[in-house]
Amino acid sequence: MLPSAEVFCPYCGEPIELVIDDSAGDQRYIEDCQVCCRPIVVAVSLDEDGEPRVDVFGEDEA
Repeated sequence: MLPSAEVFCPYCGEPIELVIDDSAGDQRYIEDCQVCCRPIVVAVSLDEDGEPRVDVFGEDEA
């Protein structure tokens, strides 16, 4: 089962839940907000214990 992370859209501020594929290691990709449909840059990194850390940015912030 893939882990999920609740993040807040950098545009509309609404909470959204993202499913994270932690088997791919560190990654960066774009996913549309489920509320306002704007593109969010998602950055996933794994800590020392293999737990994913998720940061989100607007396209102009990344």
